[in-house]
Amino acid sequence: MKTLFSNARIINPEAQTDSLGSVLIENDKITGIYNNNSSLDLKIDKIIDCEQNCLAPGIVDIGVKVGEPGERHKESFKSAGVAAANGGITTMVIRPDTNPTVDSPEILEFIYRRAVSDSIVKVLPMAALTKGRNGKEMAEIGFLKDAGAVAFTDCDQVITDNKVLLRCLTYAKGLNALIITHPQEPILSKDACATSGALATKLGLPSVSTFAELIQLQRDISLIEMTNSKVHFDQVTCTESFAALKQGKKKGLSISAGISIHHLTLNEQDIEGYPTFFKVKPPLRNETDRMAAIEAVSSGLIDVISSMHTPQDEESKRLPFEAAASGAVGLETLLPAALQLVHGGYMDLPTLWRALSYNPAKLLGLNTGQMKVGYQADLVLFDPDKPFILDRSKLHSKSKNTPYDGRTMQGKVIQTIVAGKEVYS
Repeated sequence: MKTLFSNARIINPEAQTDSLGSVLIENDKITGIYNNNSSLDLKIDKIIDCEQNCLAPGIVDIGVKVGEPGERHKESFKSAGVAAANGGITTMVIRPDTNPTVDSPEILEFIYRRAVSDSIVKVLPMAALTKGRNGKEMAEIGFLKDAGAVAFTDCDQVITDNKVLLRCLTYAKGLNALIITHPQEPILSKDACATSGALATKLGLPSVSTFAELIQLQRDISLIEMTNSKVHFDQVTCTESFAALKQGKKKGLSISAGISIHHLTLNEQDIEGYPTFFKVKPPLRNETDRMAAIEAVSSGLIDVISSMHTPQDEESKRLPFEAAASGAVGLETLLPAALQLVHGGYMDLPTLWRALSYNPAKLLGLNTGQMKVGYQADLVLFDPDKPFILDRSKLHSKSKNTPYDGRTMQGKVIQTIVAGKEVYS
């Protein structure tokens, strides 16, 4: 089956180009890319006129929480897959902070079986770095990697024992395994739900300084320097941390960094009035940090933008701000929220897609994330300018805890293709 996507704005994050042309896919691969001046003499089964809408590599979203096993009422593989397809996400890289924790090949095998049978987009599981994510005993990294784990993380449960983390980093280095850490000093940040400053004081909320992020980041960078291991920081969000990250990269360390879309498009002022949908980890930062974060993405210092999709049910959010569960859903809002950075003039589409697709795919060694012949036909066709008002009740996620409810946004997915097959239109 040969399908030609014609008259498309082709977004190429590797070449940093945005140009009109056509893309040919055959079965599950990209087999041709042509500019609009090319005369095509091809036998084609189906032609899709993109009407000069954008055609880009499908989004690779690192850090998605799915509630299976243990919290299926919050999110299932089926509901998450549909939500992801609606949001132009073709690969979900899922977290191991489930109940039970994904810390054994048996649990990983269960997830694979369920994901393959239920999700219409690709699912790649991460596994816990320590058993039970308790930071005391290293998980069976070798067996878990053989079973299909693409990375290892204890999520927001920071390993406080330096010897344990050093052992994990050393072992992972020998296996060429990717470690993902959460830079947030756990003692300083315990029970905090706001960033320290005048607003947190005014609201009377327990807060944490951004230096808690810097302290943990510097600790991790020091251990990485000792082991020369490959590490990704899941969320780096403040000005002080960007300087330390830049210095670590200058040393040639194998480090990369991500940030959630919420920290790029929202700031601490959004928690005025105590709306719990804005309670996330780490807490939202001030506007100076947000603008510095956008610059870090634009310059390439921050490598990855993710949704950090964390579904929470109504009962866990309908509580006082301090007691409410952290997290927001983001599979369907990642793309339109990220397009705010383009519409605001902070970066162009190829730069944005470098962080949404190209870099995360490269980090995980995937044959996707590029608009290139021979790569997987994981694609998203979208209208970057189409306005709409977000109605959380219409989200396909089981949980509806989005901070963008009622907001006017721009950018609608027209079609999502996974391995050459249409999963959303």
